[in-house]
Amino acid sequence: MKQKTWPGRQYRQSTFKFWFSSEADFRKLRSSDGDFSTLPSDILTKIAASFTLPHLQAASLVCKSWSEGLRPLREALLFLKWGKRFKHGRGGVRPNLDKALDSFLKGAVRGSTLAMVDAGLLYWEIGKKDKAIALYKKAAVLGDPSGQCNLGLSYLQAEPSKRKEAVKWLFQASKSGHVRAQYQLALCLHQGCGFDRHLHDAARWYLKAAEGGYVRAMYHVALCYSVGEGLAQSHRQARKWMKRAADRGHSKAQYEHGLGLFLEGEKLKAVVYLELATHAGETAAVHVKNVILQQLPATSRDHVMNLANNWRALPSL
Repeated sequence: MKQKTWPGRQYRQSTFKFWFSSEADFRKLRSSDGDFSTLPSDILTKIAASFTLPHLQAASLVCKSWSEGLRPLREALLFLKWGKRFKHGRGGVRPNLDKALDSFLKGAVRGSTLAMVDAGLLYWEIGKKDKAIALYKKAAVLGDPSGQCNLGLSYLQAEPSKRKEAVKWLFQASKSGHVRAQYQLALCLHQGCGFDRHLHDAARWYLKAAEGGYVRAMYHVALCYSVGEGLAQSHRQARKWMKRAADRGHSKAQYEHGLGLFLEGEKLKAVVYLELATHAGETAAVHVKNVILQQLPATSRDHVMNLANNWRALPSL
């Protein structure tokens, strides 16, 4: 029986061309003959829609026409800045979600995909999912990886009938290096989202997300290596990635790594990870930890518990 192909394979196009909503827009750019000062302002705004302030400021210095054309986006980033202040209560202002949303929307109207995504996040939080999805889609079409990722996740959560559309947008964001999208794409490929499972592709995206610092992906990479699912079985690699996830606060990884250390005879180190897993709510760790503690002298018990109490997770995404 012929295996279905997963939707991401149908969307391999250049990132540059993806910025444009129509072939006509793309032809406008090609007709500029290398003189980017003549680039139409609407095309320039689409290209710069996802720029952060440093990149936008640099682009504004290219020529006078770019400086004028990018003025709305510079204004948008000021509204974005104030929106974040109102949302989190920073910069001497009190938290005010209404003012935050108003600022984000003003930035979105001026073309910033960053403001669109933040406005979408607030709409989602207050239950207005349709408005959130509309903003995510607008940002996604303009090539914003966070907008693409959020749109894909929104479809999976709120509109399950659009699973293939969700995977398409997660794939686009993943190609741009968005680690959360890479992890979510891997989950879809692993579990199957309206199409056959693709374990090798899933493992590849888990690994990319893990290498980018996404802790949940590290745990899944460890599992893949452990059982040889999508990756060549390697207990050494499984142990390495499980420890990386555990050191970054993943509770299941802390339990698994602690159990592995116990089986290897590393009782003191095992207790530290099992205690951390216990604190995080992994009930299965309690029994194993107590069995080991009964085998240790009092001074060693006090030492490992002190290590666990003073433990700090490594930075993670």
